[in-house]
Amino acid sequence: MNDSVSDRRRAVVIAGHSGDLDHAQQAVSDAEPTVREAALGALERLGALDDATLIVALADDQVSVRRRAAELAAMHPTIDLIDALSDDDPRVVEVAAWACGEHESDRDAIVDRLISLATTAEEPLVRESAVAALGAIGAVRAVDTIIAGTTDKPAVRRRAVLALAPFLGADDIGRSVEEAINRALKDRDWQVRQAAEDLRRITGS
Repeated sequence: MNDSVSDRRRAVVIAGHSGDLDHAQQAVSDAEPTVREAALGALERLGALDDATLIVALADDQVSVRRRAAELAAMHPTIDLIDALSDDDPRVVEVAAWACGEHESDRDAIVDRLISLATTAEEPLVRESAVAALGAIGAVRAVDTIIAGTTDKPAVRRRAVLALAPFLGADDIGRSVEEAINRALKDRDWQVRQAAEDLRRITGS
């Protein structure tokens, strides 16, 4: 086989589609990050991506590999993503936050970290992802954080409005949620207004 990186990557992708498990497993330790990324995807396609392999990939020295591992971790609810939520690179943190939302894990450490990210992360994409994850998880103690997100940048505001859906009608927090949605209906950004209108229509409220 040609030793070029592109050829090695292509061979791994093909292995994932052809059932060549041995090839995919060997490629996880390839020297090139693009090949390692492809190997993770191939193993997932083959139903052979185990938690141990994902944990190693989440600690890879290359951002792209860690990000891909965090993305695939969304389909592996037993993976603990708390460390990935504190990754040095915001691109990894963003995907890890999304994956936590897919897990719908209400573990205190995860929710606490997502609340922190939603309010303090410098990157808007991270705040947006964290707010969305908190909505997916549905942790009541995160409502104030999500409501705060409705005053952030437009993309974050849109996501925060939709993240309020699980809390509509709740006796103890319903009023503050309703007020946030009413404000969103008058937002200067039309997409935020649209999100609020869609939420009203879907919930019939």
